Amino acid sequence: MENCIQPIPIQTYALPYPNICFPQLAAWNVHTINAGIYEKVFALFRNVNELGYYQPGVTEMTGTYEMKNNQRGVVSFTFTNFANSPGLAHPVEFMDSITAVANTDTIYPLSALFKPGSPYMQQINSIIEKQIADRDIPLLDGFPGIKSNQKYYLADKSIVIYFDEYEITPGYVGFPMFPISGFDLQDSVRETSPLGIMLTG
Repeated sequence: MENCIQPIPIQTYALPYPNICFPQLAAWNVHTINAGIYEKVFALFRNVNELGYYQPGVTEMTGTYEMKNNQRGVVSFTFTNFANSPGLAHPVEFMDSITAVANTDTIYPLSALFKPGSPYMQQINSIIEKQIADRDIPLLDGFPGIKSNQKYYLADKSIVIYFDEYEITPGYVGFPMFPISGFDLQDSVRETSPLGIMLTG
């Protein structure tokens, strides 16, 4: 089946309280993707709640999303949940993302973007280590390298690897993000994956 050429229609849903907005694809046969989006968004809320940061009527909470890619049937979103209340020493913010191909209703973790057995992790780690040095990014305890399920999103022909707050850097850094051109990883990219589709367009 050929990839979609037109952007996928997106519908935004909003909950009045807590204040959470999230997208859904307005297309046929994308139940897995829409369910995955819903789960990601509300997992962020559950995380805030389970950590004791959420108090109804007291906590200021905002859940938002950004569409990072919607081309050639490939969609990529980021989701954030911000919470603040008088009892918190500082606001807290959590982030997650999802990347999928609409035609096949398939969600892709990072590892699925690449050919089995390819050295993509070593390639990405090497690029990130150089960016850390070039950008003088402070680390808490060195750079541990990425995981096979590392958080990421796609933006056109680039992949952005990111980490949670306090995961590898001090809190004031926020979410450390590392944009990487897909062409720098092309030998390892699976052609039918979202990144492969974007690189061949």
